[in-house]
Amino acid sequence: MKVPLLDLRAQYDKIRDEVQLAANRVFESQYFILGDEVAKFEESVARYSRARYGVGCASGSDALTLAMMALGIRPDDEVVTVSYTFFATAGEIALLGAVPVFVDVDDRTFNMDVAQLAEVLRTRPKIRAIMPVHLFGGCADMEPILALATQHGVPVIEDAAQAIGSEYQGRRAGSMGALGCFSFFPSKNLGGFGDGGMLTTDDEALAGKLKILRMHGRTGKYIHEVVGRNSRLDALQAAILQVKLAHLDGWTEGRRKNADTYRELLKSAPVVPPVPAEYQTRHIYNQFVIRCPRRDELQAYLREHGVGSEVYYPLPLHLQNCFSSLGYKAGDFPVSERLSRETLALPIHSELSHHDIEYVCERIRQFYT
Repeated sequence: MKVPLLDLRAQYDKIRDEVQLAANRVFESQYFILGDEVAKFEESVARYSRARYGVGCASGSDALTLAMMALGIRPDDEVVTVSYTFFATAGEIALLGAVPVFVDVDDRTFNMDVAQLAEVLRTRPKIRAIMPVHLFGGCADMEPILALATQHGVPVIEDAAQAIGSEYQGRRAGSMGALGCFSFFPSKNLGGFGDGGMLTTDDEALAGKLKILRMHGRTGKYIHEVVGRNSRLDALQAAILQVKLAHLDGWTEGRRKNADTYRELLKSAPVVPPVPAEYQTRHIYNQFVIRCPRRDELQAYLREHGVGSEVYYPLPLHLQNCFSSLGYKAGDFPVSERLSRETLALPIHSELSHHDIEYVCERIRQFYT
């Protein structure tokens, strides 16, 4: 039996006709960059995320960069974020010449440790932004993060690349900070047929800046008031994503149901499945990440039995060679380091059957007996 970590073909088979109609509409228009398709999708994502404005861009990584550029982050400014996350979170900070400042994550939610954030803000006056990550589809603890941001006069950029539709006390990811950043990489819950990204904001001035920055800083044809970059969302991606957005809530509910099934069936196994915190009122399970002893052996065993899995993330960012100049060392962020050794993502996509999940859980129980 085979249970892949993700089955995009099965998802596509159900929406093939809708997607092909949308793609053909773009082909017939011969309008491929920005335009009406992108504007419609920007409005849809903003509305879905309960924000006033949406600005499409080329990728989730670019969304982070554009957010910092719009907020005036400059070389040698410091931006505080977490060490346990996808590389782009800190990589885009460094690419701007700014300095990533890491904090550890909460042992239960895998998201930003608020107590450490408070200490860093108290002791490092050069911090110019806070970038919490809504990891694996569950929101960070935003109320105290936003309170600290207000206290210290710095903006919050939500890295919501894995969290479209996720909620914190009923508030949607991407609607709480100054800016929210989304990715439409194909493996995301709302994934395109290539790269794509989006920023959300309630600030009209920031939205205007982002539209200028994504077009080389252009304010008129061949007129450039600032230096920007080429980071536009393709019309083809927007048209396809608009189709998929209409199905997203159904897919999300499938993932949430699958997570409940996993938790029930894994009660007798010596692993720790994710349990949302009280404030994570809608977890969307971009990944279903368990903590388990002998992680690498378990992964190899599952692979032998046809079960896909993935390690997110095997080396925290503070220990990556490219950040060695920042001076961090092993032991600085023990939770992040422990998670990098213990966590394993299991298949969670909505196309899974109950039998698929039973099979995965039975293989896990067998491994530990």
